[in-house]
Amino acid sequence: MPQHVPHMEKGRLEAFSDGVIAIIITIMVLEMKVPRGESFAALAPVMPLFFSYVLSFLYVGIYWNNHHHLLHTCEAVTGPILWANLHLLFWLSLLPFATGWMGENHFAPWPSALYGLILLMAAVAYWILQTTLIRAGGADSLLRRAVGSDWKGKLSPVCYVLGIAMTPWSATASQLLYFMVALLWMVPDRRIEKVLSNPNRHP
Repeated sequence: MPQHVPHMEKGRLEAFSDGVIAIIITIMVLEMKVPRGESFAALAPVMPLFFSYVLSFLYVGIYWNNHHHLLHTCEAVTGPILWANLHLLFWLSLLPFATGWMGENHFAPWPSALYGLILLMAAVAYWILQTTLIRAGGADSLLRRAVGSDWKGKLSPVCYVLGIAMTPWSATASQLLYFMVALLWMVPDRRIEKVLSNPNRHP
């Protein structure tokens, strides 16, 4: 007789993830030091760091939003899901360091390449979490039907690799590419919402 495999409630996973993401954003904003002087010219030295913060804030917000939708499709979590989630949070937790290094050095090639590498690894970690959730939900899971072809999920890593490869020649072009990917993900994606509102319909 097969043994029942216990599942854990997802509330602690959601609370922990939300807390880590909130701390990541807090650390990033604290990296921006108040400039000396009261004129607008005094803001010039911190503008690169500000722009890198805006880009990272967008990415962290996108991951938080999509993570929220992912967990809506599962009722409980397993050990593999916990570790896959920690893997994603690990790469996201490196964003404050990469953001500060890139901003302080005015988007120099090596900091920009590291930033792109962290974005790439976070995308891979998100895919692993998504795949782990689908396996836990079974062949007919809501998430499997909601994801579909997932063309944005496949296109994004390609753009990150291209951005990393471009940094020796134009770090600015790499940043524009990273920003374009962020804009792509900011477009409302209602695949999961559609499946949750009507589980019998394909998105």
